Amino acid sequence: MTRRRVEVIPYQSEWKDLFEKEKQLLSNIFQPLFVDIYHIGSTSVPGLSAKPIIDILLAADKLAEVEEATPQIVAAGYEAKGENGIPGRRYFQNSNEDGVRKVHLHAYEKGNPELHQHLVFRDYLREHPKEANRYAEVKEKAAKKFEYDIDSYITEKSPIVKELEQKALQWRPL
Repeated sequence: MTRRRVEVIPYQSEWKDLFEKEKQLLSNIFQPLFVDIYHIGSTSVPGLSAKPIIDILLAADKLAEVEEATPQIVAAGYEAKGENGIPGRRYFQNSNEDGVRKVHLHAYEKGNPELHQHLVFRDYLREHPKEANRYAEVKEKAAKKFEYDIDSYITEKSPIVKELEQKALQWRPL
């Protein structure tokens, strides 16, 4: 099995376009149902260095709607991973033809507190560029230090993520 490389690169303006393309694809899958689809994660924060993987947050009226749409999501190139360690979530990954991960899709039922947490974290970083820069520095150093160890990369950046999540929730409480 090939080890996945942890790569953090400078912000790329095309990330917004890649998100919009996936958003349209997902919107079409869920028609005529209405779902909320958001660009989250570091690729959604202009100027923030990130792993070049688009994170998408989808909110459906009922989780059953996501489960019913799973065959179409898989047919569109995603791999269904179930909850993948987070109760109440349905998680999907999309990789390119070389097996390089390109999209993470996190789906929840509307009202799940995880939705607010993801969105407020994104919005906080968008509104506080100094904090986003601090976060970028930690991620860049962690990616260099743990180039082929995603678990250690996540552990290394965990303290700043928790700090920024708390600041974000104080900034815009639930």
